[in-house]
Amino acid sequence: MLDPRRGLLITFEGPEGSGKSTLIRALADRIAELGEPPVLLREPGGTATGERIRAILLDPALPELRPETELLLMVSSRAQLVRESVLPALTANRIVLCDRYADASVAYQGAGRRLGEDRVAVLNDFAVGEAVPDLTLLCLLPPEEGRKRTANRDQDRLELEDAAFHDRVYASYRAMADSGDPRFKVVDATQKPEAMLEQAISFLRSLEHDLLGTL
Repeated sequence: MLDPRRGLLITFEGPEGSGKSTLIRALADRIAELGEPPVLLREPGGTATGERIRAILLDPALPELRPETELLLMVSSRAQLVRESVLPALTANRIVLCDRYADASVAYQGAGRRLGEDRVAVLNDFAVGEAVPDLTLLCLLPPEEGRKRTANRDQDRLELEDAAFHDRVYASYRAMADSGDPRFKVVDATQKPEAMLEQAISFLRSLEHDLLGTL
């Protein structure tokens, strides 16, 4: 059982088009019904500094951005988010819902960009420190389905990458799901949003934390 005297950090991961953002909004509404609304964050971004970094990272007009630069910018945004937003919220006994976090760099830069997952893990440790998620919901959706869902919207620099890149990202998330680490819980992103929400709530209930009350 988790320590009921501290907050909760719940992160959401998955390939493009997996419905993470819709799930987070719905889950935030349900948690808010318990009393205090959760703290909603996103990566890259979540702070004034991070949002400026996000604008660079996702700008399709910057195809020359190198993979190493991309990784270091991602980690820089993360380091700022942890110290400015995540740790203060946890110290204040709040529930934090974060749209992507350190695992995203393992999948996107480590696997997708082929920079090496071990290398990314070292940088993540430096950026995150003790702010490790209590629960990570992996919203898994086959890449080909994700491409169909995102085809009719303005796509950012990462969404515009080729199919092989997104296949590697998905494979990395799949490996996390199969790793046996109890932090990872798979949400079937082929379901309707309502079913995804109920599955996510069941995983939160299993944390048995005081902040979740009668969720």
